[in-house]
Amino acid sequence: MCGLSGAFHFRETQSGANVEKVVRRMCDRMQVRGPDAVGYWSDTEVGLSLGHRRLSILDLDPRANQPMHSDDGRYVIVYNGEIYNFRELRKMLETAGEVFRTQSDTEVLLKLYACEGEGMLSRIRGMFAFAIWDRQIRSLFLARDPYGIKPLYLGHIKDGWVFASQVKALLASGLVSSDHDPEGQAGFWLFGSIPEPRTWFRDISALPAGCWCRITADGRLTGPHKYWDIGNSWRDAPECRLTSGEAQEIVRAAVSESVRNHLVADVPIGVFLSGGIDSGSLAGLIKDIGASGMQGITIAFNEFEGRHENEAPVAAEIARIYGIRHHVRTITRQEFEADLPRILSAMDQPSIDGINTWYASKAVAELGLKVVISGVGGDELFYGYPSFQQLPRLVSRWQRLSRIPGVRPAANLAFALLARQSGNPRWRWLPRQAGDLYGAYWLRRGLFAPDELPELMGEEFPREAMRSLNPGSLLETMAGALPADTMAAVGQIESMAYLRNQLLRDSDWASMDHSVELRTPLVDAWLLRDLMPVLRSFGRLKGKHMLAASPATPLSRSIVERTKTGFGIPLGAWMSGALGSTTAVSAGSVTTQGGSDSRRWALALSKAVYAR
Repeated sequence: MCGLSGAFHFRETQSGANVEKVVRRMCDRMQVRGPDAVGYWSDTEVGLSLGHRRLSILDLDPRANQPMHSDDGRYVIVYNGEIYNFRELRKMLETAGEVFRTQSDTEVLLKLYACEGEGMLSRIRGMFAFAIWDRQIRSLFLARDPYGIKPLYLGHIKDGWVFASQVKALLASGLVSSDHDPEGQAGFWLFGSIPEPRTWFRDISALPAGCWCRITADGRLTGPHKYWDIGNSWRDAPECRLTSGEAQEIVRAAVSESVRNHLVADVPIGVFLSGGIDSGSLAGLIKDIGASGMQGITIAFNEFEGRHENEAPVAAEIARIYGIRHHVRTITRQEFEADLPRILSAMDQPSIDGINTWYASKAVAELGLKVVISGVGGDELFYGYPSFQQLPRLVSRWQRLSRIPGVRPAANLAFALLARQSGNPRWRWLPRQAGDLYGAYWLRRGLFAPDELPELMGEEFPREAMRSLNPGSLLETMAGALPADTMAAVGQIESMAYLRNQLLRDSDWASMDHSVELRTPLVDAWLLRDLMPVLRSFGRLKGKHMLAASPATPLSRSIVERTKTGFGIPLGAWMSGALGSTTAVSAGSVTTQGGSDSRRWALALSKAVYAR
């Protein structure tokens, strides 16, 4: 796990020394991503400079540091992530005559690209973002993993391009405009996170997940080109008819293989332990694989003591069953208030989530660990959210009701009244949004309503345009066409909206701020492929139950049937002191008094994240 950066000024008048200075500034901003080593390389002929900060996980030898050069000097790579099947790929390349000088996955990537070009991407199992410079054809190749676990941002500047693992690193270059992007901002207000490829800034965009692009020596960018798409995986999979026994065996084998791959490391590994099925099942499978010395980490809060939300006792029981050394780290309100400036500085883009992972990663780092296994993605994969049942039900009922004469006008009035009484303007939009899964999803996960955007974003943005903004249409752009099966359709939306734009992005910045690599065995393109026959049988089969039954010692019935709590924190109880107000946070006429903690937090973040 690392941080990469680069500047590509295609003007011949731009000196390589100046370009390297820019890259050094970006690397300095990402020091926590790679405290073990830092390296730079420049090509003065084209004004290209590459920088890299390393967190040593695989092959701790300094020869594995980056930027790394091919043996013939043609290719240079900077890379962030882990390639879990690199040993298998190395054997394949050795059989073809390649000779290796390190034990790193970086060198495997470099040689694989030299042999296969962009075709290499279909062979790679892992999380990654990388840039490879080809000195012969003077072309820069950039790519990102299928789910977008590892970030990669590009900034368009007057003289060329800059790129890095963090938005704030690009801002630190001093070359990228800090002008805000209205569409990115609108996405944040509507959903609580910024939908890629947009960012908070007009001239910075994310290379989309599962995509690659090229930048040539004359500054032209071609792409992005998509090589893998979650939506296609859901839509193209044929329906299957499996027995419970067949499905169970597929789940056990596929998840076990993913866990085995995600344990590849030359340093000790920990596991986040909540009281849930996802992390508990992973802990059991880790034991089955035979990994020794595993440590479990749970965070707890005084505010949850004696309540169902307190997951520490359940996590302790899971750790006992699977022989894991267990650590409980209690987080206090006072600690949160003291840490808040650092959290805001680390938060690369505004997000209403991520603090839970930040504290869990802090606990991991305090134990001296560099790598931790997380159960994130299990709910999206195994239909674990209430949305999988609630959204199809809402859409179906509203479609039937709306066909009755006079229902729509009456509903408009009723929900407008409910919006005023509840303080939640989104209720006004239910008659317009509840007729399809995209709109229904926003009603459930959304934050602010479109007609609140002018106050949030400033009067320079046309009020009428903001009022006509359709959250459902934005979601359709994010998630694409949906499969006919409604549960599969919700899974696609959850994976391409919430998981990609919030959970994975938050997992990256929150863990890396503590120099911790977070791994996600349940977010894996190869796993999704292997599980698809089961996923298309879920009308009769329960995915979470099959996951819980996968370890040799299955999770107990009490854990499986325990009411879901989520990975929550007592943010509502903490905010008044941390934000310096016990009343409402407001922007113009938009207020959160009587509204949700998430709305209050979003308003505070929008002003604080880029003020530091």
